[in-house]
Order: sequence, then C-alpha cells, then structure tokens
Amino acid sequence: MIEGISAVTLGTHEMPRAVRFYRALGFEVLHGGEESSFTSFRAGTSYLNLVVQPAERHWSWWGRVIFYVADVDALYDRALAAGYQPVTVPRDAEWGERFFHLFDPDGHELSFARPLLPPSVQ
Repeated sequence: MIEGISAVTLGTHEMPRAVRFYRALGFEVLHGGEESSFTSFRAGTSYLNLVVQPAERHWSWWGRVIFYVADVDALYDRALAAGYQPVTVPRDAEWGERFFHLFDPDGHELSFARPLLPPSVQ
C-alpha cells in the first residue's frame, strides 16, 4: 500500500533563479542552494527537490504538482509581490478546494490549494 509521497524532483536549467523563486514563495531550503546542482526544500512533511539539467535537455508539459497551503489568497498575493504572474486567480473549485496555478521559471506547473471544508466534513 502506498503511504504517501516523500518527494517530487523537478529539473532546472538555472538553479540560482529556481531557488530564488521557491524561496520567494516560502519554501525552506534544507540542502543545497543557489550554487548547488541539487537542492531540497521542505514541503510540509515531504520534499520538493531541484536538480540541474543540461541546457540541451528540454521538457514539455508533464503534469502539475499540487501543494496544500494554509492560505491560498495570501500566497497568491506573495507571488504577485515577488513579481511572479500566476496563471489563474484564486478560486473555489467544484471538487472542494480553493486554488490557483503558477508556472515556475523552468515551466513546471504548480498549484497551491486548500480544502474548503475539513476532510471529516466532506
């Protein structure tokens, strides 16, 4: 039985830019950093990792990573204040979450969400 996700690892072509992006959104660096080829951030009880990829390595849309956050609207405002342009504005979805989407500097699609009701009420 699958118990959870330990980590998601994303490729980056420019670690300094990627680290600045994730730090601006509130991710805490646990290992590595701007000068490293591998960086690990805390994502709740899991991890988000970045690994440098050669310039000739390209990727297209691959899916989306969804992070639960305490306050979707506050994080949206934080992203705007840091100069990033989310793809969507925060909204309530019919499946019971408030969310918005944002692309990181390498084109990875991220979603930041919060359940509208506690799981025990749904």
